[in-house]
Amino acid sequence: MAVPDELRQNLAESRFGVRLLVLLVLIMIAGLPLAVWLDINSLSRDALQRQAQDMSSLITSIRSYYATNVVGRVLAAHAEGQAADTVISHNYATIPGAIPLPATLSLELGGVIKEQQANISYRFISDLPFKNRAAHPMDAFETSALATLRADSKQTVANIARDGFNNLYRMITPVVMGPACVACHNSHPESPRTNWKVGDVRGIQEVSITQPFARNAFAFKYLLLYFFFVAIVGMTFVVLQRRHARVIKNFNRELEAANEFLASISLKISRYLSPQIYKSIFSGQKDVVVHTERKRLTIFFSDIKDFTATTERLQPEALTEMLNEYLTEMSNIALAHGGTIDKFIGDAILVFFGDPETKGATEDAKACIRMAMDMQQRLGELKAKWRNDGTEEPFVVRMGINTGYCNVGNFGSNDRMDYTIIGAEANLAARLQSIADGGKIVISYETYALVQDIADAHALPPITMKGIQREIVPYMDGLMAGADRRARILSEHLAGLDLHLDIGQLDPEEKLRVRKALADAMAALDSTP
Repeated sequence: MAVPDELRQNLAESRFGVRLLVLLVLIMIAGLPLAVWLDINSLSRDALQRQAQDMSSLITSIRSYYATNVVGRVLAAHAEGQAADTVISHNYATIPGAIPLPATLSLELGGVIKEQQANISYRFISDLPFKNRAAHPMDAFETSALATLRADSKQTVANIARDGFNNLYRMITPVVMGPACVACHNSHPESPRTNWKVGDVRGIQEVSITQPFARNAFAFKYLLLYFFFVAIVGMTFVVLQRRHARVIKNFNRELEAANEFLASISLKISRYLSPQIYKSIFSGQKDVVVHTERKRLTIFFSDIKDFTATTERLQPEALTEMLNEYLTEMSNIALAHGGTIDKFIGDAILVFFGDPETKGATEDAKACIRMAMDMQQRLGELKAKWRNDGTEEPFVVRMGINTGYCNVGNFGSNDRMDYTIIGAEANLAARLQSIADGGKIVISYETYALVQDIADAHALPPITMKGIQREIVPYMDGLMAGADRRARILSEHLAGLDLHLDIGQLDPEEKLRVRKALADAMAALDSTP
């Protein structure tokens, strides 16, 4: 059978979900290096910042200690007239017994550090150098930092830049004048200013640290190996999933082809089964096993009167076309009323109501009567059409209806079986059809008792039938009524007459036309000897 639209939609949604999952996995795998890069970059910046702060704090602490406990003590001794031969100078190396200024000590410490750590540089600079010293070159970042720190000496100015795979971190802190520095600078003959106060910003000290980015990356070698392993697993999953998706796609393609083949086969099989039986079998309501039940059914049997003689008058092609059209129209009417088409026996039709679906014996019988009347009405329309097509004497159909208990179900063998009914009541329906006049419907009393509120009929002489002990009293329809008993139907079919009159469907103008047509017919009959 064909793949339902809902199943196709579910498969499409499933495939979309799989593609979305694969895309997310790929994005996550591709995002791992970026996440690692960002984390390493952040860690690198934090490490550089801590290293620069520690370096700056260390030099500042050494300079402060030196200025207070060394230079300050010497200057105090000078003031008291003691140790006058100890000189404090920036060029102490050329003066025997001299000691360096705190600023000079800071510069030399920076040089020592740079010799030991090639990636670290230290600058101790000011825009107010001593008169006999060259000006310190300062870039825009240093100039801006100095101005910022003079406005607020409690700040720390930092900047980080990336050059290729290297991170360059620059941190600038203020060089604040202490008591010893103020006394020295204000009394020094080469000092650019003599009005320094404690807390003034003399200049800046800058620590610059360059760190190769790759070195930090390899510091996370185990994490990188883990991510690499995860990436391999993820890619393997994606490859296996895509292979699995291709297998499923091929399987679905084969399944759809098989379903289409089964759909075509089931469609062909349905031509040989009544829709109710086909539905009950393919829905699983009935098993295809030899099994019968005894049920109360209403059986309909119809036959074309003088069919053998009709076949002699018609060409085989015309007969085949008419018979197929007749059986098709009758089948459509039977299905519309819920009847189960048992079989076609040549030109005969066997239909029953009550299995596999039933609305109760009464409603089943009424449905059967309504079906028979609709069949006779449709036959009247078909006869007019066939006469216009050149057939002088179209089909005249007799119908019989009976209600009773029959065995219904699957008859046959395990290799081949037929869903049908068996019993005397089915044979009675065929017998009632055989005694009906052309274009008439004969029903049994059992059926008439169930439908008498919608049908008017008169009793016929009793008949006997082989296999049934009692006499059968047939009833032939004369006037058929709807549920409100307002509709009246007259039906008469002879070799030279086709009359099907449904009074309930006529409006006043149409009734006048019918009266005129019937009057003309009566006049024609009276004038004919």
